[in-house]
Amino acid sequence: MSGEEQDDLLQRLDPDRAAAPASQSDRPRTPVALGSRRYQWLAGLFGLALIVGFSIVGLSSHGTGTAGVPAGQTLRAFAAPLATSTLIGDANLHPPCTESHHDPRALNTCLLMRRGPLVLDFFVTGSAKCVRTVDAMQSIARRFATSGIQFAAVAVRAGPGATRRLVRRHGWTIPVAYDRDGAVGESDGVVVCPLIELVRRGGVVARRLIGGHWDRPAALAAQVQVLGTR
Repeated sequence: MSGEEQDDLLQRLDPDRAAAPASQSDRPRTPVALGSRRYQWLAGLFGLALIVGFSIVGLSSHGTGTAGVPAGQTLRAFAAPLATSTLIGDANLHPPCTESHHDPRALNTCLLMRRGPLVLDFFVTGSAKCVRTVDAMQSIARRFATSGIQFAAVAVRAGPGATRRLVRRHGWTIPVAYDRDGAVGESDGVVVCPLIELVRRGGVVARRLIGGHWDRPAALAAQVQVLGTR
């Protein structure tokens, strides 16, 4: 890899640089977590690059950076096919927010955020570290069931097959959707993973968790407490 290519990779791994205004560079900002149309071939490499990237650019696992939706802002609603359903297609960035128009085969965050607090994880299927955050969410979900806190995950730039295999292999019962064309990831600024958004009822983000530290159930549970009860 040439020096210029290495610099470009670091720029795309660094959330602060990736979020810089487009006027600062004439190159398109292609999130490493999302890959490109060659995703199937490069998924494993991208996942490794994301993990290495955290140590290269010095992103603290306890910090926030600029990836994703920061605290105090509203998470954009979407509806995406659930990996275990028969629904096939791309996500809808303008989903219906009424039960009567909702397709139960889709994960509809507009409805979820209306019902109560939401812990939403964006992950890449080719990264073991990112996948482990979903494991952590699964392990603590029952603990928060009585408080009305909901858990869900979205596989960014992944198809139904790869996502479904992970769901079955890991025994996930929390809703897991797939964002086939990456529209959801781009809409919510997913440029690194693991990335977990802690969202209050109504859609305002309470906290944003970035980094591998949050694949530990105890550490994640301590942060989820901020969402409190309904």
